[in-house]
Amino acid sequence: MSELIDNRAQRISTLKEIIKHLHRGEAPELVKDQLVQIVRQTDATEIMCMEQDLINDGMKVEEVRSMCDLHSQVTRDVLVSLPASVPPGHPVDTFRRENAAVREVIGSMQAALAEAAMLDAAADAKQLLFKVRQAANDLMDIDKHYQRKEHALFSCLERHGITGPSKVMWAKDDEVREALKRLNKATHECGPTAGEVSGISGIALPACAAVEEMMYKEENILLPMSLKTFTENEWGEIWAASPKYGWCLVEPQQGYAPPAGIEVDAIAGMPNDGTIMMPTGHVTVEQLTAVLSTLPLDITFVDADDRVAFFTEGPDRIFARSKAIVGRKVQHCHPPRSVETVDRILDDFRTGRQNVAEFWIDFQGKFVHIRYFAVRNKAGEYLGTLELTQDIAPLKKIEGERRLLEYDTRASA
Repeated sequence: MSELIDNRAQRISTLKEIIKHLHRGEAPELVKDQLVQIVRQTDATEIMCMEQDLINDGMKVEEVRSMCDLHSQVTRDVLVSLPASVPPGHPVDTFRRENAAVREVIGSMQAALAEAAMLDAAADAKQLLFKVRQAANDLMDIDKHYQRKEHALFSCLERHGITGPSKVMWAKDDEVREALKRLNKATHECGPTAGEVSGISGIALPACAAVEEMMYKEENILLPMSLKTFTENEWGEIWAASPKYGWCLVEPQQGYAPPAGIEVDAIAGMPNDGTIMMPTGHVTVEQLTAVLSTLPLDITFVDADDRVAFFTEGPDRIFARSKAIVGRKVQHCHPPRSVETVDRILDDFRTGRQNVAEFWIDFQGKFVHIRYFAVRNKAGEYLGTLELTQDIAPLKKIEGERRLLEYDTRASA
């Protein structure tokens, strides 16, 4: 056995044969001692290589997928993967922190279900049902975690000829997704009695177990192997791609800085489709244009040089705008009697003396609220002025409350 332990290729080959024996139905106890000797000398990369070799040998991905939970359970007690140190905000740090948050949600759900099981079946368990529903809803957030893994991380693995994870783990991810969908549906169809809430356990516990199994594979096999395999530039690419998919329950910490030159549009495998990446999400130019045009107010932005940079084209603009004004000095867009006021506002904003200016007027049967806002970057530097114009006459008429759905005639037209 010692010669096997000292030889990486031999270890991988032996791991393959042991897993094949398990797949054929041999009791895990019969090979566990042998596994212990090998796995204590191996690491996550060899586990993944073993799966890759099985696929390369012609074993169907579906078969490897059906086996991976089994060999994961057998190796769980002996495979020790010490977490590599990465700075806060590194993609691996974010994956791990998300998993920690998911574990807390699972714990909350399991506690609520256990409490419901201890009550009389007919007892009111509305609060426990709320906790279970909230946990089930939070677990749906894991889709963003999986998408980042599947699209950003797996694509880098494939560059290194490692295709097993993307084929096997992606399929397991989909199984988890379906289990969580069933759980979410069950929680919202569940009645408020303790017996009904407790009855969800038959769906909830297997779903939670599937999530936990995937977290184990990520933290003990996938992420350690990726850390050993990827270059710093590749981690930078994964970091840059991540906001496109969003975060699961927690946001990245500050601390990680990608290598110089890493840009979103340069990410291998990421389409340059006009997506605008922002700190809080992403939109296409088409989506952003539609969103701004849907808002029930008119927006005009004047840049730091006092030139009109853009305006929105909603269906009910209060003050007409022509595209000819884009690039024009804003002072030239106002009647001479107003220029002094415009200059004062811009000067007050530019120097930092003021940040907001407001007016309200009666105009063609509308009560128009006009607001100007100084736009600054994080350093406080002046970037321009934003003008928001809105007819607030309908808002002034609002009284009391509306808690039930009721469409206004105009909105449904």
